[in-house]
Amino acid sequence: MQRKTGPRLRWLGSTLVAMVVSIFLAAPASADAGFQRWIQNFESVAAKNGVSRNVYRAAFAGVTSPDPDVLEKARYQPEFKDTVWDYVDNRVNDEQVAKGQAMRARYDKWLDSIERGFGVDRDILLAIWSMETNYGQILARDDVMKSLPRSLATLAYLDKRRGKFARQQLIAALKIVQAGHITPQKLTSSWAGAMGHTQFIPTSYLAYAADIDGDGHANIWESVPDALATAANLLRKNGWQSGKTWGYEVIVPDRYRGKLERDNRSLAEWQSLGFRRANGKAFPHPSDNANLVRLAGDNGPAFLMTKNFFVLKSYNNADKYALAVGLLGDRIGGYGGLYRDWPRGYTPLSSEERYELQRHLASRGLYDGKIDGKIGSGSKSAIMSLQGRAGMARDGNASKALLDFLRRN
Repeated sequence: MQRKTGPRLRWLGSTLVAMVVSIFLAAPASADAGFQRWIQNFESVAAKNGVSRNVYRAAFAGVTSPDPDVLEKARYQPEFKDTVWDYVDNRVNDEQVAKGQAMRARYDKWLDSIERGFGVDRDILLAIWSMETNYGQILARDDVMKSLPRSLATLAYLDKRRGKFARQQLIAALKIVQAGHITPQKLTSSWAGAMGHTQFIPTSYLAYAADIDGDGHANIWESVPDALATAANLLRKNGWQSGKTWGYEVIVPDRYRGKLERDNRSLAEWQSLGFRRANGKAFPHPSDNANLVRLAGDNGPAFLMTKNFFVLKSYNNADKYALAVGLLGDRIGGYGGLYRDWPRGYTPLSSEERYELQRHLASRGLYDGKIDGKIGSGSKSAIMSLQGRAGMARDGNASKALLDFLRRN
C-alpha cells in the first residue's frame, strides 16, 4: 500500500534534497577556490626564495584544482605495508633481471664512465633504476607521473603532515625550472615530487645532480646517463665504499636464534661466533663491520649488512628497499639468488605465472587493474574475493595452488 505525502512533507523532502545536492556541488567548487587562493598566496613565498614570478606562473598555468590521486597514493606505501617477500617478489624476479641485463649491455660505455667517475657498482645503479621507474617505463604512464607543481601544491594544501616538505620541494623544483634544466611543461613527478628515471626529489636533485652527457643540464627526465650518474653521485656522497658489497646472506648458529639482532661487529668477529656465508665462501673483507639483519625473523634468510646497505637507505630509508636493490643488483650481475627462501607458507609464482593469474582474475571480473605481473593491493583484493567465493582462506596470497585452481576451473 502506497503512503500518500502532503504538500508540506513533499516540500520539506524536496528542500532537503536540494540542500544535499547544493552542498555536494559546492564542496568541490569551494575546495578549488581555496586551492587557487593557496597558489596565489604562495607566489609571494616563492618570490622571497628567489623564484621569478614568470617562472611561477608558467609552472602553475592551467592548475586549478587539487589532484585526488595524490592523497590516495600518500596513504599507501608498500615499503611499510607489504610483507618482505611480497615486496621483494614484485621487484626481484626474472623479468626485471632480464631487463636489467639488457640495459647493462645497452649503456655499457656510459656505465664504464659512471663507475670510473663515482666508484659505484653499475648493477646497483641498474637495480635502483628498475625499482624506481621500471627502467624508465613508468615515466610514460599518466596514472603514475603527474604535474609536479599540482602534486606538491596538493600536498601542501591538504596534507598537514607533509605540508612543510611539499612547500620546500616545490620551491626547489621551481628553481630547477628557473635554471633551465627542464621546462615547466616537462616538470613531471610522482605523487610525492620524485622526478625522472631515478626519482629524485627536488632538493636532492639540487644537491646531487650530475651532467655526465655534457650538454650543460642534468636532465634526469630524458637522459638515462644523467639519471644514473645522479644516483651514483648521491650514493658516493653518502659514503658508498667502492669495490665492496652491500651485505652477505649467512647461516645463523642455532644458539643465536632471536639474539644479536642489529648488533654491529667485524665480519671476523661474526665468523668467530660461528656465522658462515650461505654460499660457503669466505668473507673477502673480514675487518669490515656488519650488522645482523633478519627481516622475516629466525625462519627466513639472515644477512650481515655492511656499510653500503645503509648507504642505500639514504636513497630510501626502508630496509626492504635497500635489500631489494642489493638482491636485484646481484642477480643482474650474474650472481644467484637467496639460499634460504622466505617463510611464505605457500609456493610462489614465477613472473609469467603472475601475469597469467592477473588475466584469470580479470576474465572473471574480479580485477580491473594493469596486467603487469605485480601483486599489489588491487590484485590481492581480487584474490581474496575469489578465495571467498571458493570457500578458501582469504589470505590474498598469489600462490601456485591458487593458480592451479583457476586453471582447473
